[in-house]
Amino acid sequence: MVSKTIWRLPEVISHTGLPRSTIYHKMSLDEFPQSINLGLRSVGWVAEDVETWIQSRIDASRPDDQAA
Repeated sequence: MVSKTIWRLPEVISHTGLPRSTIYHKMSLDEFPQSINLGLRSVGWVAEDVETWIQSRIDASRPDDQAA
């Protein structure tokens, strides 16, 4: 079994630099990974999904000729 890390909202905000409202807005537009239910009033995000999204933003912001 592969171990997965779950980030709560403060960690997602810290890693992405996005405010809460933008995260939820982008989720509603399917432009950000969806949260998963952890309990009745608790959600989190799979860290790998958020990291993949961050990398996609980096890749989209750089011209192809500057790829390493």
